[in-house]
Amino acid sequence: MAVDAPEVTAEQLRDQTLAWLHEQLPPGWIEAIDSDDRERWGEMRAAIDYDDWCTRLGEAGYATPTWPQEYGAGLSLTPGQAKHVNDVLNHYKAPRPFNIIGIGMGGPTIITWGTEEQKHKFLRGLATNEEIWCQLFSEPGAGSDVAGLSTRAVRDGDEWIVTGQKVWTTVAHIARYGMLVARTNPDVPKHKGLSYFVLDMQAPGVDVRPLVQITGDAEFNEVFMEEVRIPDSMRVGPEGEGWRVAVTTLMNERVALSGAGSLGGEAVGGSALDRLLTRHADVTDPRMRQRLAQAYIENRLIRLNNQRAADRRKSGAEAGPEGSITKLMQAEYNQRLQKLAIDLEGARGMAWEGRELRLAGTEERGMAWMTAESDASRDIARGFLRAQANTIEGGTSNVMRNILGERVLGLPKEPDSSRELPWKDVPRSA
Repeated sequence: MAVDAPEVTAEQLRDQTLAWLHEQLPPGWIEAIDSDDRERWGEMRAAIDYDDWCTRLGEAGYATPTWPQEYGAGLSLTPGQAKHVNDVLNHYKAPRPFNIIGIGMGGPTIITWGTEEQKHKFLRGLATNEEIWCQLFSEPGAGSDVAGLSTRAVRDGDEWIVTGQKVWTTVAHIARYGMLVARTNPDVPKHKGLSYFVLDMQAPGVDVRPLVQITGDAEFNEVFMEEVRIPDSMRVGPEGEGWRVAVTTLMNERVALSGAGSLGGEAVGGSALDRLLTRHADVTDPRMRQRLAQAYIENRLIRLNNQRAADRRKSGAEAGPEGSITKLMQAEYNQRLQKLAIDLEGARGMAWEGRELRLAGTEERGMAWMTAESDASRDIARGFLRAQANTIEGGTSNVMRNILGERVLGLPKEPDSSRELPWKDVPRSA
């Protein structure tokens, strides 16, 4: 859909988006949502060809409406205009791509730092969900201190030879590309000797090994790289400026993990907070009722903070450290919410019957889980177990508090005696 961004009105955007959904969604989908016929909508949702849908959504520009239209992946809308598009998509429960890392973090980084060739090469595949991306930052010896990483990239003509290990890499087992930060100069301080690459996850020398979680899923992985060759054309940003590029990724990560497109926040066993309120509308225990009220209040506060950040981006500002506010709030809120959901279930939250837990990393992860009473209890239990990672993934809560203290409140930086030393001279464990 061609959009003249400066001229189009909010009403036109909503009408155009709704017209497109009428053409592309299965017949009866819009009517089922309008009449709140969840059973009918659920049947159609289960029958939709997810891969085909994501391709059509991405090609039409609706998966990433703020991305530049000239790269075949967006509508060139401002964030304020995109809100009207997303409001319609959300209201009619249009399936979204399972590519939160690629769309939420990889795409914005390529748009900010990538060459024209890289934008044409990568953005469309991200928007259509055809190329899943992962993030290769954390290492066993450099988790919270990402700049202290030791994965090495050595220049060899027009290529780089990379050797090292990454860990806690979400969806690496299904990813086509990975956002890799590696050390290209060990003779300068740790923040200055890094470069940023897009790694072909199918390249020789890349070994992905799953890490099984307490839920039984395997979302995370460790990735080993043994003399992997990366063309210099896959380097993003200037050589040695990888930290600056990585900060762009990290700032967008906070938004992706805490904003409207996040996988956490108000999710409870795959359903929204209002589903939890409906499920336990008849609860009489005053303590439980107070906890439900508190959850509602916190949910509203997070939504208002998201709106404040969205308004800031409408003015043209890039994602900044304020994203850490919602990341911190939402991670801890979701853990409290999941604990509340378990407590409200009583004995049903401790055990269940039914099918085994599915491996994460497929399109099924984005589909509704609540298909029967036993499944509902099981998925609430799973949600509680999964939430334990919220305060670790995407930056620990301690790191978020440091970012907020230093970059939002202006407090002194955390003492770091290694900041100005050449990386090779920084003491580290064997």
